[in-house]
Amino acid sequence: MAFAAVLAIVAKLAIPRLAGGKQDSDDAACMANVGHIEVQAEIWRHDTGAWPASDLSDIGGNINYFPSGLPQCPVTGAPYTIDTSGRVVGHNH
Repeated sequence: MAFAAVLAIVAKLAIPRLAGGKQDSDDAACMANVGHIEVQAEIWRHDTGAWPASDLSDIGGNINYFPSGLPQCPVTGAPYTIDTSGRVVGHNH
């Protein structure tokens, strides 16, 4: 009986921490995606003399910049977009 009580206490403490880990992981993955997109946009500008399209349609389909395809936000599932200075907009979770 005491073992079950201890196990219940451990579960009560561990489950919320484990559940929050996915959100933290998704937030970190989104920020990594933002950084990767901004670096690739800078390289695109260096190579072509212009920023990629704001919806990233030109650079996203180019395997030289995104061999696995353009990522989507793991938090919201939304596509990434950039502003006129090559910075990803939104996605500040």
